[in-house]
Amino acid sequence: MAPRAYWKGTLKLSLVSCPVVLYPATTTAEKTRFHMINRKTGNRLKQQMVDSETGDVVESDQKGRGYELRKGKYVEIEPEELEAVQIESNHTIDIESFVPSEEIDQRYLNHPYYIAPEGKAAADAFAVIRDAMKDQDRVALAKIVLTNREHIIAIEPLGKGLLGTTLRFPYELRDEDEFFDDIKSPKITKDMVDLAGHILHTKAAHFDPSKFKDEYETALKALVKRKASGKTIALPEREERPSNVVSLMDALKQSLKGRGGKKTAAKSHARRVTGRQRAAKKTQRSTARHRKAG
Repeated sequence: MAPRAYWKGTLKLSLVSCPVVLYPATTTAEKTRFHMINRKTGNRLKQQMVDSETGDVVESDQKGRGYELRKGKYVEIEPEELEAVQIESNHTIDIESFVPSEEIDQRYLNHPYYIAPEGKAAADAFAVIRDAMKDQDRVALAKIVLTNREHIIAIEPLGKGLLGTTLRFPYELRDEDEFFDDIKSPKITKDMVDLAGHILHTKAAHFDPSKFKDEYETALKALVKRKASGKTIALPEREERPSNVVSLMDALKQSLKGRGGKKTAAKSHARRVTGRQRAAKKTQRSTARHRKAG
């Protein structure tokens, strides 16, 4: 059974338009979830809203929304007042511009969606927009209203369809200087950087998400299955972390030795680097001799 569309509307590029549907590109359906239960009865617990001062349970007709002006002081906002500022969706994704993909800061990427044509009549216009974007190798930026809020969405070709990713607004990002300003700039020797480079070389690979394994999720499923079958759960003993302090240079050298069969690749890489350095020095000496002889 095909998943239910999250949003339906029209994708527009100038005067070219076509009906499209959006589907969430991610899901948490397979993740193991737990509920709060009553240990005595085994029944699931229900949450209730309680007044933070009186401790009384608040009924639904007394619940409202308030914005905290200062500690403990709220201004109440009525539902109809919220509706007055909500942006009404025109169910249109109107492409405003195209930008190079490398210019999009990864921190702005938020939620991904699959965009597909709705109905056979939309196939031609959809293919034209998609293939034109492929040829230009650019990402479209457009506005879309989702759940009463306006979002900027970045759209790019993905297989036969399009991938739309909502973007965060600048005010949602923290300034990196708050976290990086106190980072020291120690003097690192070139040998250390070269050794780290060799380690990187031995770990070179291609991006392959099929190799990502959620070991914690696997362990959770095994735990639930074992507990449900009435088996006891043996609690592992906590391992003590080694307290020995290893120097940075020693750690780099040991990392290379610990790569086993890949040591040869690291040595080969090191030999190539060293060989280039020797060749460069030899050329410099030869040039110097010629200048002296002249």
